[in-house]
Amino acid sequence: MKSYPKIIDRILDVLRENKTFCIVGHVRPDGDCIGSQVALALALKSEGKKVTVWNQDAIPLKYRFLTGDHVFEKPKPGEKFDCVIATDCASYERLGKAGDCVKDRKLLINIDHHASNPRYGDINWVSPREPSTGELIYRLLKVARWPITKPIADLLFTAISTDTGSFQYPSTRPGTFHTGAELVTRGADLAKICDEVYQSYPLSRAKLLKHVYSTFRLADQDRIAWFWLKQKDFDRTGAESDDTEGLIDHIRAIAPVVVACVFEEVEPELTRISLRSKSAQVNVSEICGLFGGGGHPAAAGARLVGKPLAAQRKVIAAVKRALNAAK
Repeated sequence: MKSYPKIIDRILDVLRENKTFCIVGHVRPDGDCIGSQVALALALKSEGKKVTVWNQDAIPLKYRFLTGDHVFEKPKPGEKFDCVIATDCASYERLGKAGDCVKDRKLLINIDHHASNPRYGDINWVSPREPSTGELIYRLLKVARWPITKPIADLLFTAISTDTGSFQYPSTRPGTFHTGAELVTRGADLAKICDEVYQSYPLSRAKLLKHVYSTFRLADQDRIAWFWLKQKDFDRTGAESDDTEGLIDHIRAIAPVVVACVFEEVEPELTRISLRSKSAQVNVSEICGLFGGGGHPAAAGARLVGKPLAAQRKVIAAVKRALNAAK
């Protein structure tokens, strides 16, 4: 294998020396989080390690073909581990309840690709150049010379594909295609993954999508597109929070739009925002950073406390300033 970051050797030393592990991911797990967690768990189990996989929130229905119903467990306070590994989690707070339950440990390894990651682990492998955490896990397994089985290939291909927009986002690098090809060679079922992840969704999501197209708004000479998802919208459509993944891409794709925004009601005075940018000159991670969030230059999020309309005004105003500064 070509040269690789020496932090991988340090991580592998820890993995080989210890016996009990807990692999944790961020709240509302996406394909990259799930694929990275479970692929690493399977690899460690094949090496004779005792591995627990925790996530605060349930796995979205469209990813359950990868994991079944029993791979992930709800976090439990009071359990002890030699080592905790956080994958694809931009901050410790994003672990949610899982973070509260893994404080009794010898070591925390943080493996991630978000530029906003503050290096909260005892050992940190944070590589913003990589378009997905799945690609980092792939490199880890390759250096370790651990088998990449068909199930692991499915998991890592899903992780990489979902976080690169099916290899379409600007963050996708030449090496990403090589990794994807290698995973298909090792058994990743491209047809099944694409069908489950991209070409199949429940009727409730279709109803939610109808709501998006009916209610989205444009601002700033059509350079900003945004819509709201209120609790009443979920109640009316029968949709769940999992069904919102990817909805923002439908308004991001509108030709004049540079930045797309989604405002989602979590509680009456707590709003989750998601931003997407089509311009290299508009870094939405920096915008979300103004509100205590972060992510990637082209995709980021945050949570705002306060009146919903006030939250909307603050975010739209910040996006406008960023667009004007990019002129």
